[in-house]
Amino acid sequence: MNVKTALTIAGTDPTGGAGIQADLKAFQEREVYGMSVLTSAVAQNTLGVQDIHNLPQAFIDQQLKSVFSDIKPDAIKTGMIATIEMMELIADYFERYREIPYCLDPVMVATSGDVLMEEASQTTIKYRLLPLATVVTPNLSETEILVERKVTTIQAMEEAAIEIVHDLGAQSVVVTGGHLEGGATDVFYDGNQIHHLTSERFDTIHTHGTGCTFSAVITAELAKGRTILEAVQLAKAYITNGIRYSLKLGKGNGPTNHWGYRLQGLPNQSGELK
Repeated sequence: MNVKTALTIAGTDPTGGAGIQADLKAFQEREVYGMSVLTSAVAQNTLGVQDIHNLPQAFIDQQLKSVFSDIKPDAIKTGMIATIEMMELIADYFERYREIPYCLDPVMVATSGDVLMEEASQTTIKYRLLPLATVVTPNLSETEILVERKVTTIQAMEEAAIEIVHDLGAQSVVVTGGHLEGGATDVFYDGNQIHHLTSERFDTIHTHGTGCTFSAVITAELAKGRTILEAVQLAKAYITNGIRYSLKLGKGNGPTNHWGYRLQGLPNQSGELK
């Protein structure tokens, strides 16, 4: 059996809707073997973030060594990386393994609106990790941090995507537009062409962990050898059904449904549902 592997480097969510818990669920659903390196233990739930405990730098390094010395991943994603020191350490590994596809979910602002890192750390993501990324998946708030201006229209999303690739150095980018009015349109730019990925908007507050899950599915599909566009299109379909068939758990913004796609199917390479 040719088993593909994916690694998530991120923080936790004890209620399971975001962070490494959500990533591992998505990896499993997309039939890749999931591994994880923990950066921060986060006390959070559907109501928000209550506390964050960052793990010691040396222990994060030891986790990375444990993975890479034994089971080299076919694709990697990062989520919450709280400090500059963590980012520098992780970037060193990515520079050593440039052949491995890397999906950067620049977790700066939670769905609840909580800012998760200091400004200096945001800058390090922008100039240290982002240029190493195969694909980066910022939401609108994170996009505004990256390009240092408001992004409130599809045109502004397109302009930001072009800047993130050509000026900041990512190979490709998906600017997710879940917070815009109207249909839920994401803008994908691969360095040559703009693609709009539009889905129905659902009247629900249960969108906790959408960014984590979206980027995890992209990572899983890259691990299986999909092109970046194919991986993004599948992730869009997956997360759309995760929201469509939300679980309605928790007292706040509940988690998406990681098996929701089974009720609707995902498109194959011919565009048919499977």
